[in-house]
Amino acid sequence: MKILIVKLSAIGDVIHTLPALNAIRNHYPEAHITWLVEEAASEILIGHPAIDRVLISRRKTWIRGWRSPGFSAKFRDALCFLKTLQDTRYDLIIDFQALLKSGILIALAKGKRKIGFDKGMEHMELSHLFLNERIAPVSMEHHALLRQLMLVRGIGIEWDGIEYRLPVEPEDKRRAGILLAEHGVQAGEPLIIINPGAKWKTKLWSSLKFARLADAMIERRLGKVIFTGSEEDKRLIDEIRSSMKDNAADLSGKTTLKTLAAVFEKAKFLISTDTGPMHLAAALGLPVIALFGPTAPWRTGPFGSRHRTVRAGLPCSPCFKRECGTVACMSNISLENVLGAVDERCR
Repeated sequence: MKILIVKLSAIGDVIHTLPALNAIRNHYPEAHITWLVEEAASEILIGHPAIDRVLISRRKTWIRGWRSPGFSAKFRDALCFLKTLQDTRYDLIIDFQALLKSGILIALAKGKRKIGFDKGMEHMELSHLFLNERIAPVSMEHHALLRQLMLVRGIGIEWDGIEYRLPVEPEDKRRAGILLAEHGVQAGEPLIIINPGAKWKTKLWSSLKFARLADAMIERRLGKVIFTGSEEDKRLIDEIRSSMKDNAADLSGKTTLKTLAAVFEKAKFLISTDTGPMHLAAALGLPVIALFGPTAPWRTGPFGSRHRTVRAGLPCSPCFKRECGTVACMSNISLENVLGAVDERCR
């Protein structure tokens, strides 16, 4: 049995598909399983015990290189990827992405059964047209993780419990320990992680409120505060730290996904906006306090009962918009709201 899983992006969505992967592996223990993914989320799949091969689509790199001097090399790389995609005839191809970009790749791949959800769900972009077996659509009000499990149940694969099996290796933990030591964290010191960035502007919370939140937790001696994020988040984190009375470490741009996971494993809890690291922490079992505005936590919040979401509860939320004139759903989340969730977490 040869199986191709297609889930290209984003980081949180890929993490939400890991329980379905493990269900497939449990059902077909001898199968050869390949996962097709884009660059940004590929690291969390490499080394996963349920995956035999990871195929990486560098779609964004190829698009950026369209008019660059190195276009010919990128074009050859794309052709090489296509050749690799077609080097196997799969018994089963499962589309967990349900977008046009995944549908095109599924059309190019060789497979007997090409399976995914039928039309009728949001944001599908006609992906059902590239399938030869279609599963009845389910409500988007189910959590994304459960929707993926419902898809595999539709093809006769049952599941018992939720497992991620994230491949955090000893080397990742060693690097995390060195990084923390370089930022003044002593072994065994209680850590609180704040991940304030987000791809959507409408998901961001006030920098000043984050600064006051960090100061309050330090004043209460709850633990050492550490900020995490990508290189793109560094300016935001500098702004937050410059508004603080106390000091906090900044690891933005200094961690890979797996090193970040190893840092999370050492923490008491994470405070985050709706972003990929939030889902990474939840998958590791780290309690999360998540700030939600334009998106729906029951659809894409941190999965599990250990976590808390903080919302302003405005009637316009969730709107799922990346642009907004007021962003009131986030600005109306008060410092007291978040501190209340922190106090509840620390009881």
